[in-house]
Amino acid sequence: MVLGSDPRRLRGRGVAATAVLVLAAALTACGDDSGGASTSAPTPSVERTGGAGPSATAPADPAAAEAQVRENWEKFFDPGVGTKDKRAVLENGDRMAPVLKGFNGDRRGQEVRAKVEKVEFTSPAAANVTYTLTLKGATALPDAAGTAVEQDGTWKVSVNTLCALVKLSGDPSSSAAPGC
Repeated sequence: MVLGSDPRRLRGRGVAATAVLVLAAALTACGDDSGGASTSAPTPSVERTGGAGPSATAPADPAAAEAQVRENWEKFFDPGVGTKDKRAVLENGDRMAPVLKGFNGDRRGQEVRAKVEKVEFTSPAAANVTYTLTLKGATALPDAAGTAVEQDGTWKVSVNTLCALVKLSGDPSSSAAPGC
């Protein structure tokens, strides 16, 4: 051990680094060789939306919508759920299939889960989602920001959220991911 180092801090960094590497696999399935530069944020974050007033900030049945957001968000990040079922809960899921294939195909991706902490509706068809990403049960990304959208009658993880996670991986080809 290095004098002055704290093993707990080192372990936390290792978990966070591993979580970022999990997301890099999504890029290998759909990136190009152009080598562009990418900057990564400390946590995935998407532009959140604001509501237009009290009557326009929630769906007709907010409790049912929130339950579906939570269920589908956690399904999307469940390693036991197949790509076809994940496409069904991802905005424009069919178009994002190459990214999902890489995301699901990585061995480490089978150890990542998300726990929704908060859902805040910003319109009848959009919500801000605060979630925690875990790796092997350990918190890797706490208080991450994402969005959910209602599409074709189903509340889904937004493409913006997936793309923010892909960009977080630090892979220079992240900007080339189809749909991102």
